[in-house]
Amino acid sequence: MEWILLTLAYGLIKGVREIVKKKSLQKSTVMEVLFFYTLFGFLMLLPDAKEAAGVPVNQMGWIALKSFVIFLAWIASFHAIEKIPISIYGILDLSRVLFATLLGVIVLQETLEGNQIIGLLLVAGGLLMLRLKKAKEPEHTGTVYVLLAFASCLLNALSGLMDKLITKTVTSGQLQFWYMLFLVAFYGLYLLLSRTKVRWKEAIKNYWIWILSILFIVADRALFIANAIPESRVTVMTLVKQSGCIVTILAGKWIFHEKNIGYKLICAAVIIAGIVVGVC
Repeated sequence: MEWILLTLAYGLIKGVREIVKKKSLQKSTVMEVLFFYTLFGFLMLLPDAKEAAGVPVNQMGWIALKSFVIFLAWIASFHAIEKIPISIYGILDLSRVLFATLLGVIVLQETLEGNQIIGLLLVAGGLLMLRLKKAKEPEHTGTVYVLLAFASCLLNALSGLMDKLITKTVTSGQLQFWYMLFLVAFYGLYLLLSRTKVRWKEAIKNYWIWILSILFIVADRALFIANAIPESRVTVMTLVKQSGCIVTILAGKWIFHEKNIGYKLICAAVIIAGIVVGVC
């Protein structure tokens, strides 16, 4: 089950990445982080430029569309993670399991087995428990950021589905190179057209952005390789990817000193139980 191990690695790195995102946003704005994050990541991929050639024109269009989906998803997620406690964001991010599973069943016609249905019910139950909790957190400023987190989850689920389809004819290296190039172009155009002020020197000196870029490249390469393996399944992969939520919850307590960690761990435990049931 190489694809499951690769997906698990992606999930754990993703959890660490959420911590680094929060840290990077303490020194730079959302758009500064997004632009330089993707730019630094793309520069790291330049040695793969020769191997990236040969992508069919029609597939290039799909890669551009996937990049635009992520362009929107990251704007939503970065604004959300800037305001929402990371422990809550990590749990909300698990909702992509529901979206991705629905897309996998509808588009790829994957069949849900009994254990996967039970797993999804547990995931939904854990999310509902979190939502019903009335605890107030100083950073939690309103439902708009929760909605942004959910929007990001839906768009990321759509991107994951597109990965599975694109990697049938495009290698993981080709996908990652062009996907990152399109992202740099999209964020660059956004900054140009919106005339957003960018503090170039401060952003370049923000070492959290550099760390974020490295983690992103490593994690995405693992995920794209997993997607390219014929036996991999979107529904199962989506469940495994959410293992990083434990990392974000513990970071909420030990790094950001957030409250109600015990209850959040219970919510996450219910969701993780659903992930385990769904995969086994």
